[in-house]
Amino acid sequence: MFILGLTGSIGMGKSTTARLFAEAGVPVHDADAAVHRLYEGDAVAAIAAAFPGTTAGGMVDRAKLSRVLDDPAAIKRLEEIVHPLVRESEKKFLVDAAAKAARVVVLDIPLLFETGGEARVDAVVVVSAPADVQRARALERPGMTAAKLDVIMAKQMADSDKRARAHFVVDSSRGVDSARAQVHGILRAVASLPGRQRT
Repeated sequence: MFILGLTGSIGMGKSTTARLFAEAGVPVHDADAAVHRLYEGDAVAAIAAAFPGTTAGGMVDRAKLSRVLDDPAAIKRLEEIVHPLVRESEKKFLVDAAAKAARVVVLDIPLLFETGGEARVDAVVVVSAPADVQRARALERPGMTAAKLDVIMAKQMADSDKRARAHFVVDSSRGVDSARAQVHGILRAVASLPGRQRT
């Protein structure tokens, strides 16, 4: 089984590209979606204990949680709770995909390089677009401001660095049909490649 790691900075079109892989029949594990599930289940008790007042009705209140994450120590504490649970979700996904004899799978990980996730995949796909396109897309998101976007981007590796470390780059600025063609090109390129043996 060949594991593709999919990543890209905010506003680059990563979520759309993940959908295109799924559309092509490739199983996709979405790390962000896994976090959302954890915030409604397995992570709630630990987050409530670490950050009192950030949960309600058995769920994490993301707005309240974001207000307490204003220092690196708090972010680190949250990551120590959430990251191992996401990894468990990812491992279960890979076991299930292998049991179904999937030839290629995608791990959609927003901070793939920033968290060392490239060590867990066979090749990395970076979704990219020109900076002006990225910024315009990101600012269209509900609740997004220029200041908030700058903070988010400061935490992410520069797009140029991601592209330099990628095995494949999807340019999302030319529309969905172009991105779809690029996705199919990547799948053709890896179709005959063996995935690394994992224990």
